[in-house]
Amino acid sequence: MGSLITLEEHYISAKVQSADQQDRYAAFPQHLISKLENLGEERIQDLDKGDIAIQVLSHGPFDASPALAAEANDELALAISKNPTRLAAFAILPMKNPKAAAEELSRCVKQLGFVGALVDNHLNGTFYDDERFWPVFETAQGLDVPIYIHPTFASDTMMEHYKGNYDDRVASALSTYGWAWHTETGLHFLRLFASGLFDRFPKLKIIIGHMGEVLPFQLDRCSRITAGWGKKDRNLMEVWKNNIWITTSGMFSLPPLACLLQTTTPDHVLYSVDYPFSTNETGKEFVEETRKSGLLNEEDFEKFKYRNAESLLKIKARKG
Repeated sequence: MGSLITLEEHYISAKVQSADQQDRYAAFPQHLISKLENLGEERIQDLDKGDIAIQVLSHGPFDASPALAAEANDELALAISKNPTRLAAFAILPMKNPKAAAEELSRCVKQLGFVGALVDNHLNGTFYDDERFWPVFETAQGLDVPIYIHPTFASDTMMEHYKGNYDDRVASALSTYGWAWHTETGLHFLRLFASGLFDRFPKLKIIIGHMGEVLPFQLDRCSRITAGWGKKDRNLMEVWKNNIWITTSGMFSLPPLACLLQTTTPDHVLYSVDYPFSTNETGKEFVEETRKSGLLNEEDFEKFKYRNAESLLKIKARKG
């Protein structure tokens, strides 16, 4: 067992999957479904292959009801209780009912020991700059836990934007992992900033993945443009530096990491894998490549591997 901590690592509940009317996982290969559903020995073995001390679990994209979210969270808590030093959790929240979502976040942190929540990037095309969702962010700030904003599938109306003179499979890829998962999540952060969310909740902690969802490359331009978006207590760069944490999840090349580190304090950059869509072994190779690259000094490299996650999530990696 190594010292790494990973934060964007997925599972699916069989109960949730059976209730998913869209059957989002129907096209996934069976070996991937098996890994997503396994919260036991196979998952722990895969952690060992990647030198991972703690994996923070989160459910795959799903619009859960309050009852189903609670059931899934209880199921996850039970699984973690069998490997409490190796697994931790972000709660699944019923975002279509923000009051219930805030209450479930509080329950999961206070009673189940979860370290925050992971929410889908939008609710059937509606983003969380709408103030009806803000009780969730208020609760997260009060509990001092982060909200991880994770890409999700395009709504039916959003899908039209990605269709064109090519097969619908291409449109599907463009709307997800091929492009829009990342740009739409980057857009979401800009919408939250524009709405004044970070003025209302100045100590709010937001995590985004995939080397910053394209934002680091665009950050200088965005910073200049947002200066004209009305008076804010803090500008975009101040919010980016103080309220946003970024994981590497699913991205295993040095150029985007170099860009991220040039635009972000090393204290807010965290290693992640995006398991099982990416393998822990690939992640392990990338960690070694990062070490050899010299992009991070020894102290910041330790932060990248696990210390930043320990500080943000208030957990401790047990090494050796």
